[in-house]
Amino acid sequence: MQHFLHALLEGSRAALQSIRAHALRSSLTTLGIIIGVASVITVVAVMNGLSSSIRGQLDDLGSDMVTIRAYTTPEQELLGFRNKLRDEDYQLLKSRVKNVEDITATMPAFSMGLSVGYGRNSTQTQLVGADSSYQNVVRVYPQQGRFLSEEDDSKRRRVAFIGATVAKKLQMPVNPIGQYINLSGDWFRVIGMAEKRGSLFGFDQDNYIITPFSTAKALNGPDNLMVEISYRPKADADPKLIEQQIRQLLRHRAKLASDAPDHFEFVSAEKTKQQLDTVFNSITAVAAGVVSISLLVGGIGVMNIMLVSVTERTREIGIVKALGATPQFILLQFLVEALVLSLFGGVLGLMLGYLFAAIIAFSLPSMPGALVPLWAIGLSFGFTSLIGLVFGLAPAVKAARLQPIDALRYE
Repeated sequence: MQHFLHALLEGSRAALQSIRAHALRSSLTTLGIIIGVASVITVVAVMNGLSSSIRGQLDDLGSDMVTIRAYTTPEQELLGFRNKLRDEDYQLLKSRVKNVEDITATMPAFSMGLSVGYGRNSTQTQLVGADSSYQNVVRVYPQQGRFLSEEDDSKRRRVAFIGATVAKKLQMPVNPIGQYINLSGDWFRVIGMAEKRGSLFGFDQDNYIITPFSTAKALNGPDNLMVEISYRPKADADPKLIEQQIRQLLRHRAKLASDAPDHFEFVSAEKTKQQLDTVFNSITAVAAGVVSISLLVGGIGVMNIMLVSVTERTREIGIVKALGATPQFILLQFLVEALVLSLFGGVLGLMLGYLFAAIIAFSLPSMPGALVPLWAIGLSFGFTSLIGLVFGLAPAVKAARLQPIDALRYE
């Protein structure tokens, strides 16, 4: 053991002296490894930072809220058919499903192309019809004024709860409560403005107007009535049992055959996070695998230079062997040198990779900060060490097998 440690120490010292004596050659030798590690770290850091940011934004939405949306299969779309959830579906679930804190229905009365005006100013926004339960399910709270009430819905009042972006783009007063806005020719009185929520996936979460469900239904017409249903399970309830109950109720009401697909789907922040994690992990793995090819190229470069080094130092190897160095000592020395070269490239690659990722994150306004996970660092060093050992083995074996007399006579 002591002999091995001595050989390891001497081999490391000789390797570092060789690297220092041929600094330029050593740098060029490890260039492939530097580029490979830097590429892998850049890709992983950017994708991990983006994934972490999106997961954080989804956490803000609340992982316990579930939305039921109409779903049309590709085969049905080819036939020109489109499934819908209607107000009757919502009323059925509202009366039959008990293990939920609250349940609400929303109706996208118009798309993002709706024009809203105030004075001489106008902007494009999204109009949504909702009832008073929407506030408890979606967790949207007024910064000023109030949210919609049951009375607003029952009397079909022309009132509006607006997002902060709408008030800003229309240049409304600091306190917009009581002001009137024009929605495609209809006047609505502003009763509340929501707290600012920021952006999610690049979409403005504050550019919307909410009106009473009954009012939006009257504006949109009975033929275009289509809803989305959202709910929050109770803390002690089993979400899967609730989904099962809702599925049975909706399928029974739609009179679907047992082998027919659902005409709706469940969407939640938790499921979205799982799907995004799968996507990001797949993209990261594929991208890292592609750029890792340069690591193999770098390993071949290390092997070539080490073979040249063996040829250059043949006479030196002969002297060391004549003085009593064993083949194992020579083998260890050249393996350590290849390993040090690879790790040297790995360290520089790691630093450059994080630098490149930080520059990318800084240069793109909507891009979150770069985040390098510990597993990526460990994998990079582990892979570079493996490359050093694998590609340094052939030169080391060649050096260890040299006969002292032949080495000393080598010119």
